[in-house]
Amino acid sequence: MPSLNKVILMGNLTRDPESKELSGGTHVVEFGLAVDRKFKKGDDLIDDPCFVDISVWGKQGEACQKMIKKGHAVIVDGFLKFSEWEVNGEKRNKLRVTAINVQFLDLDKKAKTPPPF
Repeated sequence: MPSLNKVILMGNLTRDPESKELSGGTHVVEFGLAVDRKFKKGDDLIDDPCFVDISVWGKQGEACQKMIKKGHAVIVDGFLKFSEWEVNGEKRNKLRVTAINVQFLDLDKKAKTPPPF
């Protein structure tokens, strides 16, 4: 059965990137992204924001940690990842985006893309 898991989002960071070290020494950088969808309903223009958690691994994550902060505009290219865990016997889950590439849009008013890693 064919399938495709591809996400491209453009928006603004809702919080500064946060680096976490996982067991085994692996690092992941996480940040929130606000993506606005605007549409007309009658004579009104409706702003419908969507808030997405982004995870970035490896060198790309390190570049995000150094180069961007809350409020910066980025384009994220990646895929959806579903996680499940348990806290005090209560099952939890979350759908997030794992980024493959993050393009920085408004650093020094020029679009900057980190080199491919």
